[in-house]
Amino acid sequence: MAYVLSFGEIDRTQVAVVGGKGANLGELSRVDGVAVPDGFCVTTEAFARTVAGASWIEDRLDELSRLQPDDRSAIRLRSAEIRHAIEALAVPEAVAAEILAAHARLGVEGAYAVRSSATAEDLPTASFAGQQDTALNVVGPAAILGEVSRCWSSLFTERAVAYRLRNGFDHKMVRMAVVVQRMVFPRASGILVTADPVTSDRTVVSIDAGFGLGEALVSGLVNADVYQVRDGDITGRTIATKKLAVEPTPEGGTQVREIAPECRDEPVLSDAEVLALARLGRELEAHFGSPQDIEWCLDEDGVHIVQSRPITTLFPIPAAADQSNHVYVSVGHQQMMTDAMKPLGISVWQLTSRAPMRDAGGRLFVDVTKMLESPTTRTVLLAGLGNSDPLIGDALRTVIDRGFIREVPQADSAAPPRPVPGTAPATIETDPGIVTALIAESEASLAALKRDIRTQSGPALVDFIRADIRELQRVLFTPTGLQVITAGMDASSWLNERLWEWLGEKNAADTLTQSVPGNVTSEMGLALLDVADMIRPHPQMVDFLSRVEQAGPTTDGFLDELVRYPGGDDARAAFEGFLDTYGMRCAGEIDITRPRWSEKPAMLVPTILGNIKNFGPGAGKQRFEHGLRAAEQAKAQLLQRLRALPDGERKAEETERMIDRVRTFAGYREYPKYGMVSRYFIYKRALLHEAERLVRAEVLCEPEDIFHLRFDELDEVVRTQHASAELIVERKRAFRSYRSLTAPRVLTSDGQALNGTYRREDLPAGALPGMAVSAGIIEGRARVVSDIAQADLDPGDILVTPYTDPSWTPLFLAIKGLVTEVGGLMTHGAVIAREYGLPAVVGVDHATELIRDGQDIRVNGTEGYIEILS
Repeated sequence: MAYVLSFGEIDRTQVAVVGGKGANLGELSRVDGVAVPDGFCVTTEAFARTVAGASWIEDRLDELSRLQPDDRSAIRLRSAEIRHAIEALAVPEAVAAEILAAHARLGVEGAYAVRSSATAEDLPTASFAGQQDTALNVVGPAAILGEVSRCWSSLFTERAVAYRLRNGFDHKMVRMAVVVQRMVFPRASGILVTADPVTSDRTVVSIDAGFGLGEALVSGLVNADVYQVRDGDITGRTIATKKLAVEPTPEGGTQVREIAPECRDEPVLSDAEVLALARLGRELEAHFGSPQDIEWCLDEDGVHIVQSRPITTLFPIPAAADQSNHVYVSVGHQQMMTDAMKPLGISVWQLTSRAPMRDAGGRLFVDVTKMLESPTTRTVLLAGLGNSDPLIGDALRTVIDRGFIREVPQADSAAPPRPVPGTAPATIETDPGIVTALIAESEASLAALKRDIRTQSGPALVDFIRADIRELQRVLFTPTGLQVITAGMDASSWLNERLWEWLGEKNAADTLTQSVPGNVTSEMGLALLDVADMIRPHPQMVDFLSRVEQAGPTTDGFLDELVRYPGGDDARAAFEGFLDTYGMRCAGEIDITRPRWSEKPAMLVPTILGNIKNFGPGAGKQRFEHGLRAAEQAKAQLLQRLRALPDGERKAEETERMIDRVRTFAGYREYPKYGMVSRYFIYKRALLHEAERLVRAEVLCEPEDIFHLRFDELDEVVRTQHASAELIVERKRAFRSYRSLTAPRVLTSDGQALNGTYRREDLPAGALPGMAVSAGIIEGRARVVSDIAQADLDPGDILVTPYTDPSWTPLFLAIKGLVTEVGGLMTHGAVIAREYGLPAVVGVDHATELIRDGQDIRVNGTEGYIEILS
């Protein structure tokens, strides 16, 4: 195995040999018309040979792998030990000889850049940019060898170790090569990206440029000139004041030099140079087949390319069947689950939904292009989505204003009008029996599913589930069910509009919908209080559950141990009764692959202990009755005030009719999702049972491998008894990379990611805007929580989190206000906040970053904004 390879011997396929940076440079050197400074790579085999005698490294890497990404002090200590030890290792004679011979062939008098090139670097899904070391203007053989050793050791810098831990890379599987490349001493240098770094628009080339070496820009020493190019035209130009430049020194290394005052505001590039760079960027993008992040420098000989890597921060674009423009709306922002989903979860949801679903980056999107083309459905779509989530509405209006989707006259439109949830006419009588019948039909169908699926296996099981998804659609997505949900929403809107007009009462429906009957999600939160009641009187059991909480949510078998303690039989029966009704729920429950409470019941222990600490006996019933009294008192007071108005009797009668309607129908809003995840859990258990048979047949390595197959692929595996291990490994790697991406609310086919803005001028200075979804104004301590298992809430806290779904409902009992980054008027957090009487503001962009844990904040759930008080 060679310890050194010249650029001419390398192409992009040799990442395992020369690392990501080396492979890309070798590939670049093969592209006609691209000037790449000459050089060579010290291969990963040289690194392996050097550390081969250091057996202690294996133990140190095991220690690193057990650390958490945020344990910075431990990472700092362990990584420094490894780094210093590697630098102290002698370079084997054979390795040193090949490095020095390659250096001599290029010229020992020259200056070189010595750059790390790890095997997990400059990859399509992880750039590792800046995680390892680079040395510039290195002169002389001894200095070259010294910098090669330092590059090897930089595989274990604190930042590189933390990056690998966060992104799921095994320390033992990552190896280091080193690039040695002739230095260019440029007049100007910078970064070129073939997509807008802010909007992700793939039609824009963005160029950052500064004087001297690019190190000044990378290290943040200077502001860059920024140029933007679209379709061969310069569409943006920002000329910065540049006070400093990084330049090489004669003896080696670099220095910072002040730029003469008269030159500081000069453009770094001419228009011709900007356009030439943009054309070169597009050529490299076409060659590599994806948007590129390109390092360039410019001297008297022209442009030199010193690196090109995939841009890993762009959100992927859903695949389309044609080349026309498309607009996609995030499903996760509607379903309160913006995390990445696994392929089985994505495909089961696609089978369940009747909307034109597309997936990208582990997320689901609805293709709304046809609806935007039609003048009629465009209006309906903007009204429906805009009312649900103003930020989605604003993002769609931005796309329309840009002219990205042209209206097609209705007579010529190929798009039939599509119903938008929340806009169907409310033509249904206020009759509780309608809801009762809907739920009864669903429960009967669910019971039949539980009975019949037990006899299914192999291909018949897959066919059975596919057929039952159609049954799911029949019983849960019925016209009557949609009318019920719409009737409740419309009645709520009517009350808010009329009572504001007649009485000056803002968001009056919020109080009137507290403790509505039949809300399966809010009832779940109260039911968990009843479980706490069974445990609270028994201190030994409480202590035991505290130990379970410390052990973590993966603790198995603790329910069986409850019976060892006084009151344990009753406590276990209460816990299991809760799981029988609600055990199919979990965080991110629309993804069938997520672990359910019934599978990991220890996930509920922290909430139960919180209920024991924060509430007294009978709190569930008391909370419901308190909300019911508040709603009844509000109703009586409002009707009394209305009767005192001109034409008051008529207004009071209409209002009372709408109050009855909203209280009759509002609770059903949460039921279809409950019914859906109930069926999903039955599917999941049956599929995992089938997967266990596939493991015994050595078709799969572990049952959970099926989560990384789409439903149709799983069907094929079951029928052929063959699975691609390589595909499953690749899917797992892709899922890890998708988890680090942030899904946009709206995505266009040219890659523009839009999240919308609030266009409001009525806010106090410094306030964070959002959507008012549950009235009231409260102040309290902000608790910023991203993981429900880590929630440590005290009564009176305000929960600040990216999003909530039904699994978060039990936490709502311990807080007095809610702030989320994602949500709308009828999403889960809003519905439950109103029912529990909690002031809430949703859709507060970057709330978990702008609000710090422990700060005092004011939540204005009536007007829709947050004020930071401390």
